[in-house]
Parts: sequence; structure tokens; C-alpha cells
Amino acid sequence: MKPETTARLYHRLAAALTGLPWSWLRALADAAAWLWRRIDARESRVTRRNLELAYPELSAAQRARLHRDVLRSTARQTLETLYLWTHAPAANLARHLRERHGQALYDAARASGKGVIVVAPHYGNWELLNQWLASRGPFAFVYAPPESPAGNAFLQLARGGDNVRQVRAEGAAVRQLFKVLKDGGTVAILPDQQPKNGDGVFVPFFGVQALTMTLVNRLAERTGATVLCAWCERTGPGLQFALHVEPAPKRIADPDPQTAATALNTGVERIARRDPAQYQWTYKRYSLRPPGSGEANPYATARHPH
Repeated sequence: MKPETTARLYHRLAAALTGLPWSWLRALADAAAWLWRRIDARESRVTRRNLELAYPELSAAQRARLHRDVLRSTARQTLETLYLWTHAPAANLARHLRERHGQALYDAARASGKGVIVVAPHYGNWELLNQWLASRGPFAFVYAPPESPAGNAFLQLARGGDNVRQVRAEGAAVRQLFKVLKDGGTVAILPDQQPKNGDGVFVPFFGVQALTMTLVNRLAERTGATVLCAWCERTGPGLQFALHVEPAPKRIADPDPQTAATALNTGVERIARRDPAQYQWTYKRYSLRPPGSGEANPYATARHPH
């Protein structure tokens, strides 16, 4: 079966699932989160370790409650995303984006013609943010393509549409982003995942050294583009979200990569602290350690060495 055919089948199955009432889907997500905790799944283990590293000041009981809430939020976010991918973006925005803060700021930045870099942390639902960005005009974003051709075709189908340009995180990606910005366009970047060694610097994130991308400051410094932070925050038990767009920290475009990356992480951390349960704590943010530090991978155990 061709990847495109498989992708369309996956999309139809996802649409059938997300045709159920949201109260049912939410209950399904909560059951998945309970199961993750029960069997100590990867999502549960990684979240627990991240919370130990990022929130050492919390008691064991407080971290246990936050751990439960993060897993529940993560499972719900997964089904929210399938819902958003299988329903018309215009309808999603009309029904589910209940508040819009900073929309005029974004529109003004686009109108300036200098280019716009949208820093979008893994917080709330970033797929709804993508749909909102597309509603304001063309934009490009970088993504890591799945190894499966069918999985990649599914992402193209689910995330594609008017005004959306998906740039594969491969050799020519940076050049493509530079061109978009030089032409006065918009680039969206998810800034809080580990780059490859050599493509970032180690700076604090929640008080722990984390390899952090330098792509944002390189793009901003060389193009003069406006840098904004944006996110769609969950505001209720249903599919209810609030858009927020704010100026990025001033030093995010600093020519010194350490200074710029520190500002980037400060901005992401401030957003994540709004509601820690809505942040993506299931990702191994700290697995790479500073060279020469002697630190071991904090996620490695005898049973799960990687």
C-alpha cells in the first residue's frame, strides 16, 4: 500500500475516533494516563525524573500530584491533537479558541515586512497554534519527519493546508528558513527540544544545564526579524483554549549564543510555569550532559539504560 493511501486510512480512523463526544475522549485519555502510571510506562518514568530535576523544592507528595496531572494533560493533548487534525481549522478556531491575547501584536509584526519568528514551546496545544498562524497568513515551521513514510504522509495530510509550509529538519532547512524571513514571512520554531551536539549550547533550564538550540538567535540576528513567543493554553475541561502572543525576551537575538540561549530558556520556563501540567515533561530534555562534566544520563537505570 502506498504511504499516501495508508495515511488517508489513518486519517479516516482518527476522524472516526474523534467523532465521539469530547467527554468520552477525555475519559479515554484519563484512562490512558492511569495505565501509564500503573505499568510505569516510559511517559511516566521520564515525567517523574524530569519533575525531580526541575522541581527539587517540591515534596514527594506534591511531585506525585504534579506527575499525575502532567500525564493526564499529556494524554488529553494527544487526543486534542487528533481532534484538531481531523476537523476543519476554521471551525476549530471558531469553536475552541475562546480568548485571543496579542493577536494585534502578531499582525503588526507581519505587516512590518521584517519577518517574524514565532517561538512556540511545547505547552498547551501547539497544533491549535499552528492552525491559528495559518489563519493569519503563510508561515513555515520545521519538523522532524518520522522514519515511516506513511507516518510522514499522515503528518503532511493532517498539518497541511492553506498557508502551511512544512520544512523537514534536514540539511537545507536553515537556508529555507532564512529565505522565508528575508522575504518578510513567518517562521514558527519549537525551541525546547535538544538539538544535535554541536548545534546548541548548554545553559540552565529549570536550574539544570540543558543543551539548547542556537537557531533562533542566528535567524534573528542575521535577518532582523521580530521574535515573538506564542502558545495556546488550555482553559477548561473541554476543548477550550486561550491564545497568547507576547514579545520574546530582549536578549533572545543576542550575537552571543550563551546569552541568547539563556534568554530563550528563561522565556520558555516562564511560560511552562504558568501551569506546569500543560508542559511536555514526557520528553528527555536533559539526556545529553555538558562535555567534561562527568555527569551521567539522568534517565538511565539498570532496567532502562537508555
